Amino acid sequence: MQNLMKPFTAADTEKIKLILHIPHSSDVIPDQKSYLVNQKELNREILKLTDWHTDNLFSFDGGIAIKADFSRVFCDVERFADDQHEPMAQFGMGALYEKMDDGSTLRTVTEPLRVHILSHFYWPHHEKLNQAVEHQLKTQGKALIIDCHSFPSKPLNCSLNNNSDRPDFNIGTDAYHTPGYLIEFSKTFFKEKGFSLGVDWPYSGSMVPMSHYKKNKNVSSIMLEINRALYLNEPGNSKSSNYSKIKNVVAEFLALIKTEYEKNRKPVTF
Repeated sequence: MQNLMKPFTAADTEKIKLILHIPHSSDVIPDQKSYLVNQKELNREILKLTDWHTDNLFSFDGGIAIKADFSRVFCDVERFADDQHEPMAQFGMGALYEKMDDGSTLRTVTEPLRVHILSHFYWPHHEKLNQAVEHQLKTQGKALIIDCHSFPSKPLNCSLNNNSDRPDFNIGTDAYHTPGYLIEFSKTFFKEKGFSLGVDWPYSGSMVPMSHYKKNKNVSSIMLEINRALYLNEPGNSKSSNYSKIKNVVAEFLALIKTEYEKNRKPVTF
């Protein structure tokens, strides 16, 4: 799917405020050699797990778009690289998925394959994110990451939260990296728009580069997840008649949270 946001360049650093992390919008499998399922089964899993159209829904003029150009079914950059630290690894769905959502075997991940994919896909993606954060810190003194996602209206089999009464939107927070005023702003924004909002429900947390994680308060992060029933004809991936409305809501949220961030940001001396 085409990335509709302008690529980040050094010339943009003075005007860019938001880092838009888009990890799950691609349906590309760069190498299928390790998969034990047929193409139909693989396509079905991709359809189920992809955050469809989020690269377009979160398009924002002046944003830094850090998008994974490969499917999460190939490599999930939002999971910890070390399975010992990744809760979803217990389901065979760590950074490199070995199981499908229904628990059946997806592929065999050998150690050489793990090293190859992490080295050529996972870590390069994280380095791009880290570089964007470093540019923000260098030019503005602080960085704000928006972790951009969508979620199915009905829980997946592997979901840690199986409550089927899901909200319209969800924000994920981190006790260290998410300022309280951004949480309160989000609550007010979606209430005034007439949407229900889950806070760390059904999904929690928000992406921060490991080099700054729990170390640097100047790096802020908040996740925004959109219920796919708002903009897709589930269980497929075609856009519903409501798509443009939801895209406009997201655009307004991004513009206003940027303003809120700037308003609350303390002056920085370089």
